Amino acid sequence: MDDIVHGGMVRGLDTGRCRMKAIVVTDQAAGTAGMTLVERPEPDAARLASLTGANYGDVVVEVHASGFTWDELEWPSTWTDRLGRDRTPSIPGHELAGVVTALSYGTTGLSVGQRVFGLTDWTRDGTLAEYAVVEARNLAPLPGDVDFTAGASLVMPGLTAWQGLFEHGRLRAGQSVLVHGAAGAVGSMATQLAREAGAYVIGTGRAAGRQTALDFGAQEFVDLENDALEDVGGVDLVFDVFGGDIGRRSAGLVRAGGTLVTIAGPPEARPADGLAIDFVVVPDRPQLSEIVQRVRDGRLRTNIGNVATLDDAVAAFNPTKRAKGKTIIRVRP
Repeated sequence: MDDIVHGGMVRGLDTGRCRMKAIVVTDQAAGTAGMTLVERPEPDAARLASLTGANYGDVVVEVHASGFTWDELEWPSTWTDRLGRDRTPSIPGHELAGVVTALSYGTTGLSVGQRVFGLTDWTRDGTLAEYAVVEARNLAPLPGDVDFTAGASLVMPGLTAWQGLFEHGRLRAGQSVLVHGAAGAVGSMATQLAREAGAYVIGTGRAAGRQTALDFGAQEFVDLENDALEDVGGVDLVFDVFGGDIGRRSAGLVRAGGTLVTIAGPPEARPADGLAIDFVVVPDRPQLSEIVQRVRDGRLRTNIGNVATLDDAVAAFNPTKRAKGKTIIRVRP
């Protein structure tokens, strides 16, 4: 029997069960080209709220805007759960902004109807859907003067930049930092946060990104295709998003006592007299609150590129030309 759509929700006429639109993936080899828009059961709010069905601390979020990380389909957690079992068809996407619609038994700190944004668990269905189940501790309140598109765009780039600079890199005022990919979603956040912290920022990237990196606060720019990276000289901190040859060469630029921080996997080279740290971003409510407050104050700008609907998400993640900024899926108008 056919399904009909009511206000964005799909209700099966034969079962009475609410359904929702979602992007799913089933074939790792297909990459983003294997993404498909389907109908999936809506999270069962009644079961969530019951004592017997509760996963303590979970909330249902009506997703208004969602983000997707470009290499997400290469992560093992997209395809298997914590016990290594296949979990396809899985819903990708881990960044969201939306409204809480249901609370699990015993959940505190959030309320139904509250605007929130945050990062979902890696091994659970994600945010490229009309509804998502998220641990409450992974969410922060989204102020009413920050729209959902901006909120979703801040989550992964903001937390990655914050944790790389301040937790792992221990950046202090007066230090110098080399930010790779400074025109990108993560790099532009790192550039702004580092400048605000009183650091001297050298950005890198393709020549086409020079002006963008400078606009976001980089004081110098290195064109990685045409300039000599080694001409930078010594820096206190390298924030690396590339790895590979760039990461190896960057290790030699770190001053004694400095740090190379990377999100590109285990570093292939280490500073002669410093640290090399690779990390995976983690949810953090206080950090999200710090980041969004900077947006409200005008101290931090988002780097949003293409904004597409859920119906157009598959095409948005398979662009015909290089995407600039963070691609956001606006799930609801």
